[in-house]
Amino acid sequence: MDNIAIVRLNRPDKLNALNMEMVWDFVNVFNELENNKNVKVVIITGNGRAFCAGADVNEMANMKVEDVVRVGHAPMWERLRTFRKPVIAALNGLTVGGGLELAMACDIIIAAESAMLGQPEINLGIIPGAGGTQRLTRTVGKYKGMEMVLTGRLISAWEAYRRGLVIKVVPDEALLDEAIRLAKEIATKSLFAVELGKEAVNKALDTTLQQGLDIERRNFYVALISEDGKEGMKAFIEKRKPNWKT
Repeated sequence: MDNIAIVRLNRPDKLNALNMEMVWDFVNVFNELENNKNVKVVIITGNGRAFCAGADVNEMANMKVEDVVRVGHAPMWERLRTFRKPVIAALNGLTVGGGLELAMACDIIIAAESAMLGQPEINLGIIPGAGGTQRLTRTVGKYKGMEMVLTGRLISAWEAYRRGLVIKVVPDEALLDEAIRLAKEIATKSLFAVELGKEAVNKALDTTLQQGLDIERRNFYVALISEDGKEGMKAFIEKRKPNWKT
């Protein structure tokens, strides 16, 4: 598909629960996508009736704590954290535990009406370990985040929308079409400017206001003198569509 890659989590018989094989497959795929100059936007979705049901509990329960601490699923989270291109999560069903953490590690989240979201780790006597207490709280606020983490209750797609956790809810059959429409819209922009904008928005959650403003200004200056920045302003003056270099 033009400038768009779709990554499907594909363990439908296990509700796409994450195991180590999937972790390394994910890292390898995203390494390839990072280096593919034709890809501007990535969509992640799940096969079957779930986006992702979190970590594979059977595998995790049998892993030595040393292996979890030293490696575990960390390579996947680090690969996504440093991925420069925009990533859209399209939630097609159950999105819980590590599945919700995966969605929240993406840049934009849209959901099918049937999607159910939550952090049910507390029901296993554990807590979220890949952003569920941090990204969730930064998005929905302390009290709603605390409720979700401490009760383990799931919320509907529409409730997630009301809490600001997803940007749009669509009928199940329209989910991928909507994700592709949004990805195509982003893909018409300068990839370099999109990367700079993504970095600046992410820093709004990682830094103080002044530090974030400094990063924003730095990225603005870089965009201003870039080939695409010059081309975009020239095209605006000449009343034509820009011809992006990136």
